[in-house]
Amino acid sequence: MARLAILAGQGSLPHLIAAAHPNALFGHFEGLTVELPANETVQLSYERFGEMFAALSAAGVTEVVFAGGLARPSLDPTRFDAKMRMLAPGFLAAMQGGDDGLLRAVIAAFEAEGFTVRGAHELVAGLTAEPGHLAGHEPSATDLKDAARARAILRALGPLDVGQGAVVAGGQALGVETAQGTDAMLRFVAATPAGLRQGARGVLVKAPKPGQDLRIDMPAIGPATVAAAAEAGLAGIAVVAGQVLLIDRPATLAAADDAGLFLVAEPQA
Repeated sequence: MARLAILAGQGSLPHLIAAAHPNALFGHFEGLTVELPANETVQLSYERFGEMFAALSAAGVTEVVFAGGLARPSLDPTRFDAKMRMLAPGFLAAMQGGDDGLLRAVIAAFEAEGFTVRGAHELVAGLTAEPGHLAGHEPSATDLKDAARARAILRALGPLDVGQGAVVAGGQALGVETAQGTDAMLRFVAATPAGLRQGARGVLVKAPKPGQDLRIDMPAIGPATVAAAAEAGLAGIAVVAGQVLLIDRPATLAAADDAGLFLVAEPQA
């Protein structure tokens, strides 16, 4: 019988999955503070993949889902177990590039052990949006043009594995998400002189990188993203339908309405 393990990072997403799958094993990592749910839990280590695989197998786990924010860990080679020593050269080489390469290497390691890697959107209904207008006012023609340009920027940068978000105002690129994340980008945009916006407020677009494996590190927005976009003076947010997680969807839509921002889900390209 299939059993799921939630490999939990920070944020509410691991708990949404745990609530929907009460029999799931909740794995939390050394050095990362997370609230533990009522599910059975196990502590795991990035440095001891052999022990991790053994613990999951002993618990009857056949499927895993990565959920929540996970920063790149600082690894101590003296703590590596035999499996990690075997995997480390590939992981370390992948870490020299963008996140996507490293995450693909991690997925491959789990699949090689016989685990099926699932996406959060496969496990909890309603985590992604259908195409259409979701909240707030209708975007203007300028807003739609800015959203289209932001998506074009993300598509162009996709092969470089840079980020999953961009802000455009009046056709001018004001910010591109990098390793620091969406919130840092929006703080940067908030400090941008008004004259650079070409008379437009601007639009945040969240979209996966071309060819990204959506089972892991799917782009996400939540109420905090809406608040940061409002603080940056933006007109709204556009996401790609079916490919961006809406964390706490009711609160996210309500936050957009309250902040006077539009939220739309655009069809996949």
